[in-house]
Amino acid sequence: MMDSWFTHAPLLQKLMDKKLHIIGMVKELKQRYCFEGNALSLSELYAKIPKNPKAEILGSIRVQTLAGLSLKIVFVQNRNNRRDWLAILTTDLSLDNAEIIRIYGMRWGIETFFKVAKSHLKLGTEFQGRSFDMMISHTTIVFTRYLILEQERRQNNDERSLGGLFYLFADEVRDLDLKTALRQLMAFVLDLLPNKPKNYESLSQLHNWISALPSYIKALFAQLRCES
Repeated sequence: MMDSWFTHAPLLQKLMDKKLHIIGMVKELKQRYCFEGNALSLSELYAKIPKNPKAEILGSIRVQTLAGLSLKIVFVQNRNNRRDWLAILTTDLSLDNAEIIRIYGMRWGIETFFKVAKSHLKLGTEFQGRSFDMMISHTTIVFTRYLILEQERRQNNDERSLGGLFYLFADEVRDLDLKTALRQLMAFVLDLLPNKPKNYESLSQLHNWISALPSYIKALFAQLRCES
C-alpha cells in the first residue's frame, strides 16, 4: 500500500517485476492511462464510468499504463467534500471494488503508528548519530515501546479477540438453531457407531439417552430415527 507520492508508473512496473501487487491512491497529475486506445487523465476516466452518486464507491475502470501494465482504478466519494472524488489504483485485477477500498483503509493504522512514534515515542529525536547499528537499535526500542502500548490498549479497550475470530464463531453459533444443533449432534453420534445396523448394544444405549431427554427436546427428533 502506498499514497499518491509513490504511485507512479515506473515504480509500479518495478514492483510488478518482483511479483508484488500494489494498492495506492493516485491524484490528478500529468499521468495518463490507456483506455480504448486513448491516453486519458483521471478526470477523463471518471467521466466515462457509470456512476452511482448515492454510493460511496462511485465506480471503477480497467486501464493500462503507457508501458502496458494493466491496472484497475476505483473512484470513491470524498467524505470531506461530497462534490469531489478520490481514486484508488491497484495492479491486482482479481479484487472487487469493496475489497480494494477495505485494504487501502488499513493505511490509516500505519499513519497513526508513525504519528505516535514520531510525536510521542521520540523516533528520530531521542538519539543522534550516523551509525547504522545505532539507528537500528533506536528504531527497535521505539517500536518495542509502541508494541507494549498497543498490547495494553488491546487488552483494556479493544473488544476484538484473536483478530475477530470470536465474533465469527459467535455469528456461526447464533445462526445454528437448537433443532439443527441437536440433529447434527445425533448424526455425529451415529457416525461414530461401528457397523451401525449390527451394534445393537450401542443403539440401545443411544435409545436410552434419547428417552431420558425432556419431552420438548425429544419432540425435535420426530423425524430422526436411529435405524436410519
